[in-house]
Amino acid sequence: MSQTRGRYDFCIGLVLAMSSSIFIGGSFILKKKGLLRLARKGSMRAGQGGHAYLKEWLWWAGLLSMGAGEVANFAAYAFAPATLVTPLGALSVLVSAILSSFFLNEKLNLHGKIGCLLSILGSTVMVIHAPQEEEVETLNEMSHKLGDPGFVVFATLVVIVSLILIFVVGPRHGQTNILVYITICSVIGALSVSCVKGLGIAIKELFAGKPVLKHPLFWILLLSLIVCVSTQINYLNRALDIFNTSIVTPIYYVIFTTSVLTCSAILFKEWQHMAADDIIGTVSGFLTIIVGIFLLHAFKDVNFTLANLPLSLRKDDRAANGTLLSTYDCFNHDEESSACLGDIQSTESLSTRRNGSLSAF
Repeated sequence: MSQTRGRYDFCIGLVLAMSSSIFIGGSFILKKKGLLRLARKGSMRAGQGGHAYLKEWLWWAGLLSMGAGEVANFAAYAFAPATLVTPLGALSVLVSAILSSFFLNEKLNLHGKIGCLLSILGSTVMVIHAPQEEEVETLNEMSHKLGDPGFVVFATLVVIVSLILIFVVGPRHGQTNILVYITICSVIGALSVSCVKGLGIAIKELFAGKPVLKHPLFWILLLSLIVCVSTQINYLNRALDIFNTSIVTPIYYVIFTTSVLTCSAILFKEWQHMAADDIIGTVSGFLTIIVGIFLLHAFKDVNFTLANLPLSLRKDDRAANGTLLSTYDCFNHDEESSACLGDIQSTESLSTRRNGSLSAF
């Protein structure tokens, strides 16, 4: 009976996590469209500290979409472990990248498409090998885990790092370094996921008829979640306003997922009872996602598509083989002789430059 119930919860959490990714991926596009409209109107941009986006309906549509995604995400954490829900956030990268190419004219080249595919494959591997978290059924048990010295140290470090980034690093480098604002969102997001997990347990207890609202931990988690989410929205807006959406989304996913997995491992001790193959599978899946994100980020300005691949291979073959195309072959076709001679001269000059020939001197 418990196994059937666990599988049922797993399926519910999986569907909710996938729905969340679709809503969140679309929210990035709606918010970016709203911010671009404000920029065209000459309003103070969010990246400069402006809040004119609060009057833009597209931004609010994006916020509502993100809210729907977060609600689905919230519910998913109540039914499934964080190490299942969080990696599926890679789907939001795919949704955002595809929609941005249609609605924001942000081109997604071949490397980006391969990166999206690798992100999905890596997430799938992580889901298959996801560790099982320790069962936490009540707020009292959650309170005991939150008081664990390991988690207290982790949470303290997160708060200190966030404050340094917000008040010291952000004003100096936030406009030029994409990692500053995204790191703030990501590390604080790890704490927000812990709050969501605790509130999910509280809601389950509430439906069971227990006096959850009288428990002080419920209100502490709710207040902490409001503060964390507000901070995430603020700095995510700044990152989206300054940098390319197709880059912000995947980098945010990588750092956020790393933070959540670390926090979840410390809080729920998920890695203690894992088999060696599951550990290897989880790490390999995450590394695959990172490679995919790297392809999305490192080659974003390279205008390269699948249609260019045969032409590139032909050029590389000609350069590697030098002047294997003989003049005999060229003059056998009079109508193409001039074109062939041009090819020979160009390949010879290319070969000369590559080999560092001194004949030019």
